[in-house]
Amino acid sequence: MNDDKLQEQARARAQELPGAGLEHPFGPEWEVFKVRDKVFMLLTEVTGEPIVIIKAAPEDGEALREQQKDITPGYHMNKQHWITLHPGGDLRKQLVDDLITESYLLVVEGLPHAKRPVDPATFGRHDQ
Repeated sequence: MNDDKLQEQARARAQELPGAGLEHPFGPEWEVFKVRDKVFMLLTEVTGEPIVIIKAAPEDGEALREQQKDITPGYHMNKQHWITLHPGGDLRKQLVDDLITESYLLVVEGLPHAKRPVDPATFGRHDQ
């Protein structure tokens, strides 16, 4: 996915997610997407390239980093729970969408039941 498309795609997917909102708590160079005041995605170009930083289950993050050269540990985040997506490589649109959705659901799972905008066990499942 080329430089412009990665963040564009990530932003579009995040905006589709129920209860997701965009904030700029670290200044204009950081786009921070949250659900119920909990961060699930960050976009920035402070590294010199437009990157996407998202949550991932530790075992998934490790596997993704091994399988995809465009996925590295989370920039300025806990390296066990966050990954960085880099542009210019061969990340597929569907994989980017799936990873952002998974990051969102990991955050939603940690919310009290009354604050969850969706049920993480069933959200996005088409077999219902």
